Amino acid sequence: MTRHLLLRFLFTLPALWLILTMVFLLVHIVPGDPVQQMLGEGARAEDLQQLRHALGLDLPLHVQYARYLAGLVRGNWGRSFRFQTPVLRVVLERYPATLELALVGLLVCAAIGIPAGVLSAQRRGHPADRAVGFFTLLGLSVPNFALGPVLILLFSIQLGWLPVSGRGGPQNLVLPAVTLGAALAAILTRMVRSSMIEELSSDYVRTARAKGLPESAVLFRHAFRNALIPIVTILGLQFGTLLAGTIITESIFSWPGIGRLTVQAIQARDYPLLQACILMIAFSYVLVNLVTDFIYALADPRIRLQ
Repeated sequence: MTRHLLLRFLFTLPALWLILTMVFLLVHIVPGDPVQQMLGEGARAEDLQQLRHALGLDLPLHVQYARYLAGLVRGNWGRSFRFQTPVLRVVLERYPATLELALVGLLVCAAIGIPAGVLSAQRRGHPADRAVGFFTLLGLSVPNFALGPVLILLFSIQLGWLPVSGRGGPQNLVLPAVTLGAALAAILTRMVRSSMIEELSSDYVRTARAKGLPESAVLFRHAFRNALIPIVTILGLQFGTLLAGTIITESIFSWPGIGRLTVQAIQARDYPLLQACILMIAFSYVLVNLVTDFIYALADPRIRLQ
């Protein structure tokens, strides 16, 4: 298994290289001058040229790219134009907040999606199934940038139950986690429902019921366990999506994570910081996929990783 995971990681290195190359090219093609952002509109041309030379932005694009790759190999991700500190330090300071929000959002997603999917499959065609289908459609139809402000207006401004923004105690996590997990819970519910319907129609389930096993044992000990593979797959993909999709949610709730830092780097044209944020998100996505492969073998002993 270790050899398989190592090979999978090596196969992802070209993908990571392609991602960082595309990001490097895009941030240099997008209009905007970071030097002008740093010195302001009234800066003299001599000062602009001097700072541009100090940052290496007057070099040809291929030379800047070669320097960037050489720095990555040495563990030097660059220095932030805005914060004037190594970008790796800035990203690592913000990463725990994003990871915390993504984990809680995934828990919200699983807490809603798995029971709702099992209930919908068990009550297929009944009013409970139709009610779950309605709410999943509603969850898929409302985007994060619309759901977040609605939750703030209702629970923070009108009722005063939860804080509007910022990172502090558990109460600060509720609204952004629900905003992140709601739409993904709708996707997970549909996946759990379809997987459970397929398993509940299997011969081994009919045999278990014929033996007089309780319905809970049939559902969770037999059917749900065999339906775990697609569920684990979608959970792994959703966790990667949560890490990458916190940009809007963190901006709405002023959450001090990588997503909000990415927006700040774009606004300031902070090339090294933006590249570091995207690279960290991409690396996290790859790591989540590797962990998902490992969970496959734990969830289903029939899987053998060669």
